[in-house]
Amino acid sequence: MNVNYQREMEGVLRQIAALDKKPKLLLHSCCAPCSSAVLERIADHFELIVFYYNPNIEPAEECRVRFQELQKLIRLTGREGEISLIEGAYENDRFHEAVRGLEHLPEGGERCTRCFELRLGRTAETARDMGMDYIATTLTISPLKDAERLNAIGSRAARTCGVKWLWSDFKKKDGYRRSCELSREYGLYRQDYCGCIYSRAQRHDTATGGMGK
Repeated sequence: MNVNYQREMEGVLRQIAALDKKPKLLLHSCCAPCSSAVLERIADHFELIVFYYNPNIEPAEECRVRFQELQKLIRLTGREGEISLIEGAYENDRFHEAVRGLEHLPEGGERCTRCFELRLGRTAETARDMGMDYIATTLTISPLKDAERLNAIGSRAARTCGVKWLWSDFKKKDGYRRSCELSREYGLYRQDYCGCIYSRAQRHDTATGGMGK
């Protein structure tokens, strides 16, 4: 049975609206463009900390640029005093260990599943250690990401660490289109590949007709 994760999230947000105190949420962020529309949608409902943990992104300079753009986004929203940002360690070796043997697979396959498990697992562990109530991820805003898979991985990681998972499919209700609009409005750098060297190579091969140039 297909689950409407957007509807599930809206139900949670209605429950939260009736509370006297906002719960604390650690939001895993992959980049500023994807975060823009997500922050707009949920920031008013939580005490929000954005967690930038993306050891899959290469080269390291690219990872740094994306973090700086996230800093820029929060500043431009005017919510610096309301939204905190923390940067996870750049554990690139852990990523390559997690996907060893799957390097040849196309983007969207089992290699991506292992990557999601690593990133959301670390998010859940960090949330537990910080005493947060919920975790979520901006990844579901991408039309190229499987919301069902991400919600399954995220909810499992949250349950293991004793925190709650915020169901989401942020691409719904024109979420992705809104992220593109906000990216243009804020002048955000918008990358042309997911992050890892394998997705970058696949994107390059597609652009060159598979000639490897």
